[in-house]
Amino acid sequence: MRATLQSTGALERRLEVSVPSNDVESAFSTRLKAFGRTARIKGFRPGKAPLKVVEQQFGAQIREEVVSEIVRQSLGNALNEHKLSPVGGPRIEPLTLGVGQDLSYAAVFEVYPDIEIQGLEGIEVARPTAEVGAAEVDTMIETLRKQRPIFKAATRPAADGDRLTIDFEGRIDGVPFEGGKGEGVTLVLGAGRMLKDFELGLAGASEGETRVFPVAFPADYGNAELAGKTAEFTATIKNHEESELALLDDEFCAAFGVSEGGIEQLRKEVEENMRRELGDNVKNRLKTQLLDKLWAANPIDLPRAAVDEQVRALQVDWLRRIGARAEDLKQAPPREPFEAGAKRRVAIGLLIGEIIRREGIRLDEAALEARIETASIGYSDPEAAMRQIRSNDQFRQQLEGAVLEDQAMHWLLGKVKVVDEASSFKDLMNFGA
Repeated sequence: MRATLQSTGALERRLEVSVPSNDVESAFSTRLKAFGRTARIKGFRPGKAPLKVVEQQFGAQIREEVVSEIVRQSLGNALNEHKLSPVGGPRIEPLTLGVGQDLSYAAVFEVYPDIEIQGLEGIEVARPTAEVGAAEVDTMIETLRKQRPIFKAATRPAADGDRLTIDFEGRIDGVPFEGGKGEGVTLVLGAGRMLKDFELGLAGASEGETRVFPVAFPADYGNAELAGKTAEFTATIKNHEESELALLDDEFCAAFGVSEGGIEQLRKEVEENMRRELGDNVKNRLKTQLLDKLWAANPIDLPRAAVDEQVRALQVDWLRRIGARAEDLKQAPPREPFEAGAKRRVAIGLLIGEIIRREGIRLDEAALEARIETASIGYSDPEAAMRQIRSNDQFRQQLEGAVLEDQAMHWLLGKVKVVDEASSFKDLMNFGA
């Protein structure tokens, strides 16, 4: 076997491989004889047909299988010889495949770029700092009270936050349309469950009142038959309730999983959760800054095959979020909106991978266990969940990758300049927006 390597681009390589015809014919002859020993051919007992007859009927198929196997084996040997690791599957270009000729082909593929991490001393990142004090906990408790309001009969006109039970029917050009009718429908004004025009048509109404009002469907409305059209709705208010903040009692605490200790225990758990979320937020902000600046300081050529793979992964994620079949990429948007994110994923992955390799970073088993415990929180049986995570190779590998990335981030933060920047829980968490 002979193998010649050419660089045809920054990352593209062309590997021309030639296998002597004697090796090809020997492999073909061996495979043909083995097949002939069990071949069933009309007019002959099983395995008794002359080799010439077997070749006439099955030779083309057997030769194709042999050539395919030789290409696979010889390509693997050639890649090992040149110490190459292709990104994605190589494109095979036949050169000569004729009987009696050397088997020659070219494999075209991309390789990963050579990376040398540099410029870390010039990177500066801002670490936001904020406190979770009594005032922040008070605000969060008030938010929780608003999320679980108490409703009572209203004696004033309907306003945002009120709960209405209504019967309604919509018509377009005087004709009812599918999905335009409802009975005993409950909604909270201002919650955005219904179209804005619909809620505006109910504002200020009283129990027992019937209103007629127009509703314009947006041009991008999900139902194409209604998009851009205006309907006339008739709605009757069957019940009208106004809301009050929930009482800070044991029932309220129990709604958030606190069965003992009352409001003080709830405040403690709320504060712990706020601190945990704040810590995650700060960590993610630091990580985003650092990785973006790391990439800016180390621009690298990106393998197109790797970018394409990430584009497909992002399209699949999008399909899953809208409830479509993940494998039906025909329903996904074009690749352009996902291109930038895919390139960032590939670049960051290569840079972090190089840091892990170069610095000899080894998996922190204790950190992995902590990740597994965190992932099991929320399950009815956390111990069983942890056992399942440990036995799920794919999930475990994902967690291992996340831990190694955290370890690489810790190493990076020790090499760059980190400046504290005063902020607030409200601003960092977009609290109250």
